[in-house]
Amino acid sequence: MRIILASASPRRRELLSQIGLDFEVIVSEVEEKVGAMLPEQVVEELSARKAEAVLGAIGDSAEDVLVIGADTVVALDGQILGKPGSPQEAAEMLRRLSGRNHGVYTGVALLYRPGSAGSRDVPGPSVSTEGSVDSGALQRKIFHERTDVAFFSLAEEEIAFYVATGDCMDKAGAYGIQGMFARYVKGITGDYNNVVGLPVGRLYQEAKEWLR
Repeated sequence: MRIILASASPRRRELLSQIGLDFEVIVSEVEEKVGAMLPEQVVEELSARKAEAVLGAIGDSAEDVLVIGADTVVALDGQILGKPGSPQEAAEMLRRLSGRNHGVYTGVALLYRPGSAGSRDVPGPSVSTEGSVDSGALQRKIFHERTDVAFFSLAEEEIAFYVATGDCMDKAGAYGIQGMFARYVKGITGDYNNVVGLPVGRLYQEAKEWLR
């Protein structure tokens, strides 16, 4: 089994390693613009596009392949907050999130293609709660997880200090829950790993029929 993570995120690499998967990274270069508006639709569409781009790039192979695509956004009052484009934008995001509850959505796309060698039996088409089924050799599962996060109120000097660390710049919503920003997190409801960037528990449960 060749497992490929279609993401450059170091946090997703750490989470996949944590659950014992042996994988490689091939970064997808798809443009992160979609027609969907709802956060759950956005992350599912982008995760699928990333995985499809990588699967198409590697071509046919004799071995089984599982490509994992993922995308994470923060949503507040129905508006999606992606990665900030500047320190000023990061500070503004944190001001909006201060003292509030928000949702973190991660979409996951699992694309499984059995190898041309046909060395083992291939499970039949399968589907997750939100996903879609492909008949034939290529199978896919596409789903999302939502975790609700509550922040304590942030003072301006706290926002300025955190933004100055630079930790905010490559993260949806301009914060990383696994780092020093944890001091400002009041609580979460749902999967903590989902906020970090990948709901690996559900990912494994969805993929384990192919991993056996």
